[in-house]
Amino acid sequence: MPQLSPMELEIARLVVESLNLETEPETIDPVAPLYREGLGLDSIDMLELALVISKKFGFQIKSDDADITAIFSSLRSLTAVIDKRRLR
Repeated sequence: MPQLSPMELEIARLVVESLNLETEPETIDPVAPLYREGLGLDSIDMLELALVISKKFGFQIKSDDADITAIFSSLRSLTAVIDKRRLR
């Protein structure tokens, strides 16, 4: 499993805490899928996560975003989007 960067670890902690997951952030594979297989998140989890990201980082991820599948494809891709778009 690839090692988490400091930013990926921060986002992994945010995911685990905001969704009350019973996993350690350090054990999340940064290239594994977030949705269904992999981390096992569902569509409600994704909506909650998008809201938390909006509040914490000052930008919105909308369900009709053309890149929504790519954004949530893995922790690594989500982290890259947050790093690129964040305002705070």
